[in-house]
Amino acid sequence: MTQTIAPRVRTLVLLFLAVTGALLAGAAPASAHAALTGSDPERGTVVDTAPAQISLTFSEQIAVSDDAVRVLDPQGKRVDKGDPVNPSGTTYAVRLLSGLPDGTYTVAYQVVSADSHPVAGAFTFSIGAPSETSVSVSAQGSDGGLVGLLYGFGRYVSYTGFVVMVGGAAFVLACWGRGSGVRPVQRLVVSGWLALTVSTLGLLLLRGSYTTSGKAGDVFDLSLLGDVLQTKTGAALVSRLLLLAAAALFIAVLFGAHARPSSAPTADDGAARPRNDSEEAEEKRDLNFGLAIGGTVVAAGLAASWAMSEHASQGLQPGIAMPVDVVHLLAVAAWLGGLTALLVALFRAPAETPVGRDTVQRFSRLAFGSVIALVVTGIYQSWRQLGSWSAFTDTRYGQLLLVKIGLVAVLVGVASLSRRWTARLAEVPTEEPAEEAGTGAPGTRTSDAGESDARESDAGESGSGKASVSAGRTAEATEAQDASDRQDAQGAQAGSEAGGTAGAGSVRAAQLARQRTAVETARQKRLRDADPHRSGLRRSVLAEAGIAAVLLAVTTVLTQTEPGRTEQEARAAGASSSSSASAPTGQGTGAVTLNMPFDTGGGKSGQGVVTIDLEPARVGDNVMHVYVEGTDGRPVDIPEVKVAFTLSAQDIGPLPVTPDRITTGHWSASGVQLPLAGDWKVEVTVRTSDVDQVTVSKNAQIG
Repeated sequence: MTQTIAPRVRTLVLLFLAVTGALLAGAAPASAHAALTGSDPERGTVVDTAPAQISLTFSEQIAVSDDAVRVLDPQGKRVDKGDPVNPSGTTYAVRLLSGLPDGTYTVAYQVVSADSHPVAGAFTFSIGAPSETSVSVSAQGSDGGLVGLLYGFGRYVSYTGFVVMVGGAAFVLACWGRGSGVRPVQRLVVSGWLALTVSTLGLLLLRGSYTTSGKAGDVFDLSLLGDVLQTKTGAALVSRLLLLAAAALFIAVLFGAHARPSSAPTADDGAARPRNDSEEAEEKRDLNFGLAIGGTVVAAGLAASWAMSEHASQGLQPGIAMPVDVVHLLAVAAWLGGLTALLVALFRAPAETPVGRDTVQRFSRLAFGSVIALVVTGIYQSWRQLGSWSAFTDTRYGQLLLVKIGLVAVLVGVASLSRRWTARLAEVPTEEPAEEAGTGAPGTRTSDAGESDARESDAGESGSGKASVSAGRTAEATEAQDASDRQDAQGAQAGSEAGGTAGAGSVRAAQLARQRTAVETARQKRLRDADPHRSGLRRSVLAEAGIAAVLLAVTTVLTQTEPGRTEQEARAAGASSSSSASAPTGQGTGAVTLNMPFDTGGGKSGQGVVTIDLEPARVGDNVMHVYVEGTDGRPVDIPEVKVAFTLSAQDIGPLPVTPDRITTGHWSASGVQLPLAGDWKVEVTVRTSDVDQVTVSKNAQIG
């Protein structure tokens, strides 16, 4: 009873930790993935005179190139001069040409955050009064397009290669020593090494274009490659390649000396000296120990090449976060990579080296420990990257993390089914005696098979039906073997008589021996495949591997996504700066900003926030800016937006205003006449499609 309950309790504990543990998040300071938190002039503002420079403030340190910050006039011509400078902290500035005329200017930036991810964006400000502009704010960043897709695919392949190589080797060393001589397992581990090596070389070539122009033609630009080698990410990729050379040596020993039987030592006279089993076992233990230590060091170094250049290397507690990230990656590799190796062994292992129940049980314990490590390290990483409960649903990072937690929970649930199949394998007696009987003389095999049939029929109680089926299959296989042997013997006799030479007879005997081995191997494989418990284990492990592939894809996307806490802090900083810039400085002398969420009923594309900026918000002429953002906080274009002002107390209005489109998500209108002071109702009609439309409103005090 205890053996049945304990695995269930462990499974429930893992499910509870996986689903709820990552929710234990609290407030945290700023960390990885840079975001724009402020600018001077601020977004959408109208300044009286042309500024001497543009300054941008980010949430963390960034790497800037010569063209990292560009300022464009209404015709799209550059008006900045010189390279960006870093006057203080995380603020970066670029000087402007003197004597700039009135109009709307676009500030576009493309930088690389300290955690290696490119960050791009743009905003507008106006001098004197807004004007039409030919510049598109929503220009595609360098991380989009073909280069971005290739870079993302390369990251997925590199993670997959690491998991397969490290996990497969760990499976052989910790769970299935005989697997080092199994060719399909060897191919799996070597394939992981090749995938990681090729993808790392590809990422090194793509990196320059990925963080700058985003053009496929720049992939082989040697100057860009030289610039990449000077960065932290470039150094990490080169270090990974060097460690892969050490990994190649490790794999050669694992599938070479480790797979071969121990050679007999020689005496001083050159003659072979017999050795006992204890010496061979001691030599094997020493080799296993050396491979385990060396493999762990190499695997940890490879994992550190990610940890030292991505999210974990920046923000809160990087000295703790990087080792935690290394442990997290190693646990993922041991679990998912070992699972892949087990799947290959179950389906492709030769009949003479089948995967036994002890191997599966050892891997089950290894996987259980890996899941515990994943849960603990995952809780810490979630706390660093989210920082609040609302980030789970309000940010893309949090939503992806919820998907990942769900996949982990499903994977743990399927793994519990595999544990049950493993337990059933342990309860079923092995058929090794029958297999051994198949290696003797035909008469001996028939006699043993008959005795086995008798024993199975006598022992049948509730399972007599299954025993009879198994005995029938064994008898059929034995009869087929006997018939084959008789035909072989007859063929051998005929060949011997026809050939008349001992040489021909020996060749024929060798052929017959190979045929017998092939027939016996096929028989053993049929018997092994007929085991319903082993078939059930295969199906459950195959399901685990499929879920693991999806989980790895989600993890790859997650590593390229701005952390939820940083995204929320950037929103808060932007709202704060906008509010402070538009707050009244006296009665009727300050600007008014109104934020109005809308939902036209057209799904997610019909939801967002419309913002009205009114300057100077007093009687007479006013300048109005309208901004439309989607649920992700990015500017979006809609077919139509209209504004109306109503002063109900004086029975004035509605006064319609149709603003002009400036750029993506930005409309403006000048000369907005408000004849009287009072509490005006501002109505905004938003149309997101031919049929989806809604009107939202707020009141604003006009002085």
